Amino acid sequence: MAAAVESLPAIGPRVKALREAMDLSLRDLAVRSGVSAPMLSQVERGETSPTLAVAERIAGGLELTLSQLLRLDESDGVSVVRASERRRAGGPTHRYEVLTPPLPGLRAEVSLHVLAPRAATGEPNVPPRHEPGSRETAVVEDGVLRLVCGGVAHELEKGDSVTFDADLPHHFENPGAGEARFYAIVAAGLRRS
Repeated sequence: MAAAVESLPAIGPRVKALREAMDLSLRDLAVRSGVSAPMLSQVERGETSPTLAVAERIAGGLELTLSQLLRLDESDGVSVVRASERRRAGGPTHRYEVLTPPLPGLRAEVSLHVLAPRAATGEPNVPPRHEPGSRETAVVEDGVLRLVCGGVAHELEKGDSVTFDADLPHHFENPGAGEARFYAIVAAGLRRS
């Protein structure tokens, strides 16, 4: 007899929340996981507990490992990234720090960017590094910033924010005389509505 995941009553609501966060219908998840839509519906409503094999297939359809779906790899659900532990990259004209932890299955990333005067984050017409369906929001903390997205320039000042489809060709420029600082939040793989 196959082992069922009965000791974790929250798996149904968690599957539903993760599925909806990925903007997937039951049918979409059924195709991705190989688990029937009626079975997924029963799991989500708590009417049945999936076997470990079925739970693993559901996890795969949600782009997670079984331990991530069941939260076996998490301690108390809180991850702190100390300033000294941030992942840093860039060069003399554009540097950035990733503020979110590198957790498996994390669908969003927050980073802090600093652009030198007259510098840019990338070159025009360079394909984006973000997966299809990604959205990005940028918030200008200091200085002036220009977003060039799909060939159209958008001027931003301190306190302004902008949200755009991050899978389009885009880059940021600093047209000012001083440094520009901005936060970028990228939500991966969200479908356009």
